Amino acid sequence: MALVSIPATLHSPAGAELDDTEAERIRHDFPALGQEVNGHPLVYLDSGATSQKPRSVLEAEQDFYETRNAAVHRGAHDLAVRATDAYEDARANVAAFVGAEPEELVWTSNATEALNLVAYALSNASLWAERGRGGSELRRFALGAGDEIVVTELEHHANLIPWQELAFRTGAALRYIPVDDEGRLDLAGAARIVGSRTRVLAFSHASNVLGAVSPVGELVGLARRVGALTVLDACQSAPHMPIDVKALDVDFAAFSGHKMLAPTGVGALYGRAELLDALPPFLVGGSMITRVTMERAEYMPSPQRFEAGTQRVSQTVALSAAVDYLRETGMARIAAREAELGARLAEGIAAIDGVRLLGPAPGEEWYGHRRFGLAAFDVEGVHAHDVGQYLDSLGIAVRVGHHCAQPLHRRLGLTASTRASAYLYTTEGDVDAFLAGLAEVRPYFGATAFGASARSPR
Repeated sequence: MALVSIPATLHSPAGAELDDTEAERIRHDFPALGQEVNGHPLVYLDSGATSQKPRSVLEAEQDFYETRNAAVHRGAHDLAVRATDAYEDARANVAAFVGAEPEELVWTSNATEALNLVAYALSNASLWAERGRGGSELRRFALGAGDEIVVTELEHHANLIPWQELAFRTGAALRYIPVDDEGRLDLAGAARIVGSRTRVLAFSHASNVLGAVSPVGELVGLARRVGALTVLDACQSAPHMPIDVKALDVDFAAFSGHKMLAPTGVGALYGRAELLDALPPFLVGGSMITRVTMERAEYMPSPQRFEAGTQRVSQTVALSAAVDYLRETGMARIAAREAELGARLAEGIAAIDGVRLLGPAPGEEWYGHRRFGLAAFDVEGVHAHDVGQYLDSLGIAVRVGHHCAQPLHRRLGLTASTRASAYLYTTEGDVDAFLAGLAEVRPYFGATAFGASARSPR
């Protein structure tokens, strides 16, 4: 069996603050962070899009392929048994990480698929109920004309478009909770919008543009008052802060492995067991059935009823290893560290002339929470893509564009922004190098209020 690396974080004192010294040690666990880009040491500030992977995660996936590779839930031979054990052990480990039971965690390819799974399952529930298929418990999921689905104006497209399409398929109306000029949710308006016709309330736990944590308790309370289902996009929270889906009291939650040290191609959907067992499946085929005739099929309970076809086994094993790494480091420590880095980013960005910081101002709390380690901004007179290109010439990786949140950018009067996002391996030196580079952007381009020159940073 392959030797799996021991993370540097295992040597950190329990409960100690995650400081810059430890972050430097952590960096050595991540091979990608040791390279140079354009002649400069890589400064990776795009973890909000995808995180880098530690050796222990890379080796866990390799070890699976070298020692246990086989189809899960399909064979009685030794490799198949060990593969199935690894697959289900990973499910139990990741479920515990977010406070769920194993049967409440469905493997998906990513959070986008997880959110679509819920939306399409609700659509199927409407069709089944209309045609007299399924039990009485299915009726609570059926949507039609007169029903309403509510989202917020700050959603990632993955938590907006599936609900647009569900409304189209079922005849339900889609409504949204607006934000103000700074991006804060209109909670007074939310109390009026979420009403007796609301059947689903979908919202993000943490904004991938504003760096702000949402008021989950207030939103869930509004949904509970009217009996609506709640769907939480946890893509920007599960990797960066402690999360307990039961304590949050949501009905469904989605997150992606690639944002939390794991490979691409794996994500998860949490759902209350009684809800998942009552929902119709999203995809159908092998592995998720109990009995098939030439006329019809009967489906297994969750989670298998939502996992048709050959599974993403090695990726789940690697995600489990990523969860071990995060758990060993300490999610509360990671959250505290990233709040410090977020404050450092916000203060530095806000201090640069001609740069507009999006989301909470430095030192400001929204809904009782500090900014986490993410900051998006607009540079006056310079397009976000040019900002990103200039920073890349210095070896600094950031995200540019609308971050799959066009409606929010439009509400803030922008078409695009630049985003820097930190993680447990980010150092204060990374942030300072980024801020120094950002301060050079407008002078480099000769930016004025009327635009930027066409000069290339290359």
